[in-house]
Amino acid sequence: MSRIDDLIQELCPSGVEYKQLGDVGRVVRGKRFVKDDMIDAGVPCVHYGEIYTKYGISAVQSISYVSHERARTLRFAQQGDVIMASAGETIEDIGKSVAWLGSEPIAIHDACYAFSSSMDPKFVSYFFASRLFRDQIRRSISSSKISSISTQNVAKARIPVPPLEVQREIVRVLDKFTQLEAELEAELEAELEARRAQHEHYRHAALTFGSNVAISKLGDLAKNLDNRRRPVTRDARVPGEIPYYGASGIVDYVSEHIFDGDYLLVSEDGANLLARSTPIAFSVSGKTWVNNHAHVLEFPTYAERRFVEFYLNSIDLAPYISGAAQPKLNKANLNKIPIPNPPMTVKEQIVEVLDKFDALVSDINIGLPAELDARRKQYEHYRDRLLTFKELTA
Repeated sequence: MSRIDDLIQELCPSGVEYKQLGDVGRVVRGKRFVKDDMIDAGVPCVHYGEIYTKYGISAVQSISYVSHERARTLRFAQQGDVIMASAGETIEDIGKSVAWLGSEPIAIHDACYAFSSSMDPKFVSYFFASRLFRDQIRRSISSSKISSISTQNVAKARIPVPPLEVQREIVRVLDKFTQLEAELEAELEAELEARRAQHEHYRHAALTFGSNVAISKLGDLAKNLDNRRRPVTRDARVPGEIPYYGASGIVDYVSEHIFDGDYLLVSEDGANLLARSTPIAFSVSGKTWVNNHAHVLEFPTYAERRFVEFYLNSIDLAPYISGAAQPKLNKANLNKIPIPNPPMTVKEQIVEVLDKFDALVSDINIGLPAELDARRKQYEHYRDRLLTFKELTA
């Protein structure tokens, strides 16, 4: 950090000015298009979901395209703009960004903002990933079907504006640190992937049954408690320690609960039903609140619940999912899903074996996942320190 410290001492010894984004640049919201509009070649575009899955801190080329005719109805980010996701299934999705370094304009979805300024775009994108920025926008996020933040609230967020030379030196250091971190993580991920493949092999073998095993509909194996779910808008939630669940997991913490026990939650809607980037079935225990984006199933025993959880996460659910723009697994289709129903002793044996493998792969408190998590936290701490400055007083 000595080079950065030297530059700060030379160029801004009294501190760095913090300004609202709207005062240092322009925030523009994109216009809506759907995945069906995206084609193999044409005008570059970015759908907000791609910011989470296909880009890092910067991008120099587009992966997706729309037709020239469709592009005439859209808005664009220019080279050097920062594209930020303004919506997502969870609060943590908001603010994910990519610095667009491609040589031509790129069309942006209406769940994205383009921020244009004279600041270094990668510096801005790194800052958007920082805890300081995320803590600011968290207070302004609203929730309905998905969490989102308005143009006005994004423009009010404050950003440090050090001299451009300082910005570029921080980017250089973070780029280098990010590359080293990526190489270390790649080694750990490769070993973790080997364990996952081993787990997948055992899970597939354990959950493959012959024709002599009975098949039951899911609706006959579990009690559906969807009628007890209650969605609550973000503004109406009272903060607390009770997890508030949505389609893909915890989206907030509230002060009260509507469930108290052991349940299996199954995603009712959202892109993850088809993408399967995270499990669509997950167990919860204790006091919880569940909104209307996750089905709530109650089973007589732990073994029965976990057996169904493992099985649902191992099969293709596309035949039971409706909707294109917003995939949905409704209650009727959920109840129709056929589930192998071997004797209880067999279920208990399968669950015991798969629980052990699941712990090796998934438990964040042990083994490789814990080491990966520690490295990510170390990187985030270092990044946030670099992006925190003594504020210039008036």
